[in-house]
Parts: sequence; C-alpha cells; structure tokens
Amino acid sequence: MASDPTVQLDFPGGCPDCGRRRAELPQVLPELGDDFDWDLRDYDGFRLFMLEALAARFPERRRWTPADVEVALAEILAAQLDKLSDMLDRVAAEFTLETARRPETVRRLLALIGYDTLARAQDLAAPPFDHPPPAGDLRTPAERLDQYWLDQPERMDLARLDGPRAIRDQHRMVTLEDFTLRIEDHPLVERAHAWDTWSGAWQLIRVAVIPILRRDLDTTGAWPPALAEATQTFHAERALPLPDLTAGPSLRAILLPFVEAYRLTGQPVELERAVEVGVIVALSIQVAPNHYQSEVRDAVLQALGTGPGGFFAPGRLRFGEDLWASDIVQSVVAVGGVDNVCLNRFKRLGNRFADQAGSGRIELDGLEVAICDNLPGAPERGYLRLALHGGMQG
Repeated sequence: MASDPTVQLDFPGGCPDCGRRRAELPQVLPELGDDFDWDLRDYDGFRLFMLEALAARFPERRRWTPADVEVALAEILAAQLDKLSDMLDRVAAEFTLETARRPETVRRLLALIGYDTLARAQDLAAPPFDHPPPAGDLRTPAERLDQYWLDQPERMDLARLDGPRAIRDQHRMVTLEDFTLRIEDHPLVERAHAWDTWSGAWQLIRVAVIPILRRDLDTTGAWPPALAEATQTFHAERALPLPDLTAGPSLRAILLPFVEAYRLTGQPVELERAVEVGVIVALSIQVAPNHYQSEVRDAVLQALGTGPGGFFAPGRLRFGEDLWASDIVQSVVAVGGVDNVCLNRFKRLGNRFADQAGSGRIELDGLEVAICDNLPGAPERGYLRLALHGGMQG
C-alpha cells in the first residue's frame, strides 16, 4: 500500500532489443461517494474522515497506530486542511461588514456606504486624533486609525454599528415638517416653524426660529464656549462648513450652510425671527406662615423665569400657542411655601390690548410667541409684578 510498485522487464522471443517494462500499479482510488461531509472545517473532522476512509479501503487491516505512515500522513493533511479552512473562513468574513475582522476592511466597507470613519474621527478630534502623533511617527492617518482599532476593538465595533445607522437617518429637508425638525436639531435653535408662501413666481419656504440665547438672526458677537463646542461638533458630524466662531458670526451665517446642504435643489428658503410678544403678569401670593417671603419670591421668579425649567424658558412655548393663566397659576402653586395665588393682571404689552385676567387667556397667532424676560432695562420684553402677603419677613 505504501511501497513502490514492482517493476519487471520482459524480453519476448529472447531479443535483447525488444524488452518491455511492466509494473504492477496499485488499484485506482474509488470515486468520491455521496457520503462526504462538506461541513468538515477543523482538524479533528478531517483526521477522522481520512482514517475512516483508510479503514473502509483496506478492511483486511485491523490495527492502526499513530506510528503508521498512513496515520501520520492523514494527520499532516488534516493539519494543512485545517489551516486552509481557517484561511477560507477569514477571507469570506472580510466580504461583509458584520463579520469583517480587519480594521482596514471595516473602514473600506463603511466608505462604500458613504460613511467616512477616517474623516469623521479627524473632524471630531476623536481618538487617536485627539492628540498629535509622537515624534518620528511616520504612519498615515489611516494606519493610525487601524492600529487604534486593533488596540481598542470595541471602538471598531461601535463604528461598525454607527455607519449603517447614520446613512439611514434622514437629514434632507423636503416637507415643511422636515424643515422644522432638522433646524430644531441645531444646538443654537430652541424652536422652529416652517411654512410655504407664493412669491409670485415659485413656492418660497420661510422658517422662523427661536434662538437659544434670544439673539437676533443678524446680531454678531461671541458665542459661549459650551455652545460653540456643540456647534462645531454638530457641523463636523455632518461635514458642513462653519464660519469661524471666534469672530462672533451671526446666527443666520451659521444656519445658512446647514440649510443649503439639506434643502432641495432650486428650493429657496428664508430664515426669519419669531414675533415675540411681551406680556404683563401681576400676581398676589399668600405665603405659608412658616416660610420667608424673600425665599418664596425668589422661587416664584425662578419658576416663571427664562432659565432652565422656567415657564418662559426659550423654546418652551410654541409658535402661536395661546397663553393660559391657569398654567401660570399651576406653576406658582407648585412652589413650596405658596398657600394661595390671585391673578391681578394678565395682558399683552400695549394700551390697545385689554386685560385678560377675567378670561385667563391671551390669544396668539402665527409666529407670535409669548415672552416675559422681566428685565429692568427692557420692559418691552414683558415683566412680572408680585405682591406677597403673610409668611415671615426676611
């Protein structure tokens, strides 16, 4: 079985020049039957299959040991087939984003669906680009990112998940609701409202916004560091141009590149400021006996203020939303130390507007938004009048 065939020379008729070489060759291997298990992928499976084939091929042989040449050859072949099987699995895995293992493959597959992880990491100054490379590091940015993913495989898995999610998100502004939702996503905008008008030649989309700092659309000036950082991140994630925020650009200059990138081609869009309506609110408050009037006054001003959680906080009230006295009274009654509230005055600024303390409703329409900043130097932006009774002085 494992020995060389025996060769014999025949000389028919005794002629020394007519010799023929005759060899006894082994039998031809049988054809592969249908019993082959195509799911064999590892060393143990290959070895067992070949040993079973040997036993079936030579039934007269009853004993097989690891020292036999045939067994050693079967084990060597099984080891090589195991390596080839693993190589096949690795190559096949690199064809899909879900199973790819090599960082460069994941990066290229994400680029095929329009998600550039390298540019995104550089724009956001995310690791490993959150610090300059060490001196003498000649690797390209792609090589740095690939090595970082090898060291931090969970970051590669996160990018693997973020890519398909990002391309499924709809950022285009097609309908009026799209304009409202997309612009409200911007960190410098609290509220937005879109409507369409006929300009005489084509449809014009108008979008009114309530800025987060109540700044006019065309007012220039420095932006707070936290808002500037959030704006830079927002534009970097979407690869949008952004003017230099250190120069204090206006809100319109910041929003226009965002709108231009996602509006429909040929669809004109105009940004407008909301119509802010100052209101006057006068309240009489009965303070609980065990509370100081000064503390209750501060708490009520905070509840009706423009700060976080305040009733008149920017963006809390929607465009054209009527102002109800019951909502204001409810906010004041929720303050600790308030026993009772009486509404004395409730109206829009201006002599031509009647007091609505009786009806308890100030009607607003269109782009009007109620404001009450209660600033001593800006009474036109609404103010509060509080009269406190009872409680403890101090």
